[in-house]
Amino acid sequence: MAQYMLGLMYAIGKGVVQDYVLAHMWLNLAAAQGDPDAARWRDDVAKMMMPAQIAEAQKLAREWAEARP
Repeated sequence: MAQYMLGLMYAIGKGVVQDYVLAHMWLNLAAAQGDPDAARWRDDVAKMMMPAQIAEAQKLAREWAEARP
């Protein structure tokens, strides 16, 4: 739930500077744990991103997940 909420905060700029890369990263991590709302938001955020930004977000999510077994 925390990852999903962080993703939403970055997606809409609530309490943080809006950042689609970080939004995608956190929403992707939440979606990987089975949160269907996170998957929908991630896909919506991705529509506003360039391919290089999506690749960066995926890289950050992968690195974060690998560092926390």
